[in-house]
Amino acid sequence: MTMRFLMTTKGSDDMAPPSEAMQAEMAAFVEEMTRAGVLLATGGLDPAGTHISSSGGEITVTDGPFTEAKEAIVSFALVEARSKEEAVELARRFWRIVGDGEGDIQQVFGPES
Repeated sequence: MTMRFLMTTKGSDDMAPPSEAMQAEMAAFVEEMTRAGVLLATGGLDPAGTHISSSGGEITVTDGPFTEAKEAIVSFALVEARSKEEAVELARRFWRIVGDGEGDIQQVFGPES
């Protein structure tokens, strides 16, 4: 039985563009995870975003940005793993490639998890 996990990374005020070596290493990692059927989706996110809230039947839509760059979620990966520990190990491999930063891992619940 497998579980799905959403892995997100946060931005930082001093984010530098990735080097060619890092891009190549990340591309190989992504390809490996895709071939293994572990990586279900990945992408970058606009840190500005749009906020939607609902209260008492009133829906409010507000354009961002809302947070400092270091607090904004800037990328994600949806992975399928046999355990939380396996998902954490995938995240460790990601951070060994990327270097400094922070992010979160959350189990995804639903009909296919």
